[in-house]
Amino acid sequence: NPCLSGGAMEIFLQPLMPEPVVWVTGRTPIADALAKLAGPVGLLVRQAEDGQPPAGASAAILASHGRAELAALRQALDAGIDYIGLVASRKRGGAVLDELALTPAERARVRTPAGLDIGARTAPEIALSILAEIVRAVRVEGLKPAPVSADTGPAPAVADQPLTAIDPVCGMSVVIAADTPQLTIDGEQYWFCNPGCRNAFAADREVVPDCS
Repeated sequence: NPCLSGGAMEIFLQPLMPEPVVWVTGRTPIADALAKLAGPVGLLVRQAEDGQPPAGASAAILASHGRAELAALRQALDAGIDYIGLVASRKRGGAVLDELALTPAERARVRTPAGLDIGARTAPEIALSILAEIVRAVRVEGLKPAPVSADTGPAPAVADQPLTAIDPVCGMSVVIAADTPQLTIDGEQYWFCNPGCRNAFAADREVVPDCS
């Protein structure tokens, strides 16, 4: 082999972890500010009012100012989310939690008033304090996404997140697009990072890939 490395090759991989999802209820100035400020700090906001369930979210923020608050709080708790922020005064927030008769473990997962105490007054400042508390929970406290059970299914894709699949040959995550190498075998579709993986997979199963 004329290659000075003897045919060896070093591959350096940089893992790209998915953005933590923040499930937000309410169409309020604070909810709007959360959606605008979340992106620059590496968080992805899903609006509950858009029909997005909380499954798989890392945090839930209830910013509806009393509208459907109890149902949303119960939904977030049942989804297994460990950070639930209720935007309310300390007195009103306590009254909401008392109304649900939560267990001590459930109550410990709800933070009200939501956010770090930075003296916030405006909607963007309150949103900033909430996002800062979520970042601290992720980076310092090890906050993880809520588990996705077989009953609820995976969290739905959103416009900012492309559909992906796992290459069955090399195990890489690939973005599903029109030009992504793929095979359909016995009615099941497979996607690959490159034609080489596709051809190897096809040869192993003794099928001829359609390269058109």
